[in-house]
Amino acid sequence: MSFFTTAEFKVGALVVGIGALIALMSMQVSDDPSFLGRSKKAWFYLDNANGLTKGSAIRSAGIPVGAIKDISLSEGKARIDVSVKSDVPLTRSAQVEMRANGILGDKYIEITPGNPTDPGLEDGGQIANVKTGGSLDDVMSQVSDITSSLKEVSKHLNEATAEDGTNKHILGRIVQNMEKLTGDLSQMTSENKEQIGEIVDQVHNITGTLDDLVNDESETGFKKTWKNSMARIDKSLKNIEEITDKVNKGEGTLGKLISDEKTAEDVSSAIEGLSGLVDTANKTTTAFDFNGYYLDNVEAAKSSIGIHIQPGLDRFYYLGLIDDPAGVVERKNTLTESNGVSTSVDETTTFKSKTKFTALFGKNIYNFSFKGGLIENSGGIGIDYSPFKLHRLKFSIEAFDFDNTNLRSTISYKFRYGFYVLAGYNDMLHNTDAQSAYAGAGLFLTNDDLKLLLTKSPF
Repeated sequence: MSFFTTAEFKVGALVVGIGALIALMSMQVSDDPSFLGRSKKAWFYLDNANGLTKGSAIRSAGIPVGAIKDISLSEGKARIDVSVKSDVPLTRSAQVEMRANGILGDKYIEITPGNPTDPGLEDGGQIANVKTGGSLDDVMSQVSDITSSLKEVSKHLNEATAEDGTNKHILGRIVQNMEKLTGDLSQMTSENKEQIGEIVDQVHNITGTLDDLVNDESETGFKKTWKNSMARIDKSLKNIEEITDKVNKGEGTLGKLISDEKTAEDVSSAIEGLSGLVDTANKTTTAFDFNGYYLDNVEAAKSSIGIHIQPGLDRFYYLGLIDDPAGVVERKNTLTESNGVSTSVDETTTFKSKTKFTALFGKNIYNFSFKGGLIENSGGIGIDYSPFKLHRLKFSIEAFDFDNTNLRSTISYKFRYGFYVLAGYNDMLHNTDAQSAYAGAGLFLTNDDLKLLLTKSPF
């Protein structure tokens, strides 16, 4: 008889086979991947590991991928060592979260592998991203906080509505004011019952009149009048529709204006010309010039008022009216005779005021301005020079009245808001008896200066 056919061998082989089958099935259903040697280890810290046990499942997207290998106390926190399947691509941005498994207190670890583009987590490395889960303990803690807040609100509400606490809390004061308001309304309605009744009667009469007006079906009533009005409106709309159809077809003057390309081009050209004219007017700078200065030799003040028009940066026009105290110069000789012999001659110069007119055209070239035209009732020319970009400082020289040429030089400096000072010398060639040094001040107000002064004005 063979050994393999004995009853003892058959029983032993059956026991060994059943034990191997049980071990294989245990490894298949176990959450611990280290049973088969295909695992990756990692660890992380938790503030509270209550509800976790050694061997608890590790899941990713709800699927078991590992198990907790060990739970220990380290640096005042719970250190959780886990083992996950090697095919789970853990990276350094991986995140773990403790979640509740039902309402009985059991918990498990949910792991998120992290961004696939991040570096991989080394075997046995720490998972730094730990998220606090919404466990039942957290919910109960939040409920406790809400209960405390409600208790505090109830306390304040009770104090506010109490008789002694109405003035201490804003809610109590609101309730007290509402009580006063309702009391006042009650008193007012009680005292004015008759007036309120009259108002109600008047409203009733008005609504009755409106009802009669709307439901009036006579020839002059609202219903038929409304129908006739709607018919007229409908007819007017049809007429408007016919007119628009004619316009779209190019019929009539308005239709030709819209449909005819030549007419449209002519109108467009006219509008462009008008627009150019308006743009030119908008770009024109207009300024008013007021100045006065004292003539030393004449011992009188000379004043002028003018308008400066600049349609462009390269040219300008100036019109001015001048009150010249030395406009007319008269000489008088006095002879003193003794025994037929003249012994002395007294020469007297008399100055008389005269109004003069200036009209100039100027051309700007860089820092120079060349001007010519009428200067104080006679032909003349002049040059202005501003050495700085701001044109605050200006040197001027003018020549006019060429029968007795009057050469005049001026220097001026402009301050803010158009105010300026000037000084110079009149009749530098001494061809007339009006030679004199002078000094004074003036205002040169442009459009922008006037706007600025108006905005600064307190009125």
